[in-house]
Amino acid sequence: MIKIKESELRFSFVRSQGPGGQNVNKVSTAVQLRYNIHDSDIPDYLKELFLEKYHNRISKNGDIIIIAQNHRTQNKNKIDAINRLESLFSDIKIPVERIATKPSKASQVRRVESKKKRSMIKKSRRKVSLDD
Repeated sequence: MIKIKESELRFSFVRSQGPGGQNVNKVSTAVQLRYNIHDSDIPDYLKELFLEKYHNRISKNGDIIIIAQNHRTQNKNKIDAINRLESLFSDIKIPVERIATKPSKASQVRRVESKKKRSMIKKSRRKVSLDD
């Protein structure tokens, strides 16, 4: 799993949307997290995979914007935003290079034997000719 440096994250606190009574109009509890993928300190191959998968969530200058407003406190929303960003990185599938292997001699023999057996079964279904 990729560990994101705290120094690369930019937070801004805004007022939450939706119902919440009097408190929603006074307290800025929602967190807006910005993470610039181009300026980040992650490997280039991971950047390319991230850009390929989440190209529609990235702004023109390379920022990923995550807004967290589910909780009542700034700290919980901040933690939630960081976890959501880390989950984006954990969802990326890094392709593993396949190592070609040869089948064993015994498996080759078993394969040929099963083909011969199947061939005999199919041969027995044919019409009998007098020439044979």
